[in-house]
Amino acid sequence: MNEDTIKGQWKQLGGSIKHKWGKLTDNDLTVAEGNAEYLTGKVQERYGIARDEAEKQVREFQKTLRH
Repeated sequence: MNEDTIKGQWKQLGGSIKHKWGKLTDNDLTVAEGNAEYLTGKVQERYGIARDEAEKQVREFQKTLRH
């Protein structure tokens, strides 16, 4: 699923994202609005993990959307 598709389905994906990363707020998701880079930064910030790990988690999440 490409980034344009993700942006188009962002509201529907919000539940899946909050299920995976429960520490993200509704405001985080609203501001992210399909921006994987912003989402990565928020995952890193909320969970106190390294940037590489946050990027890995977001990439893996994106892969699940393709199926």
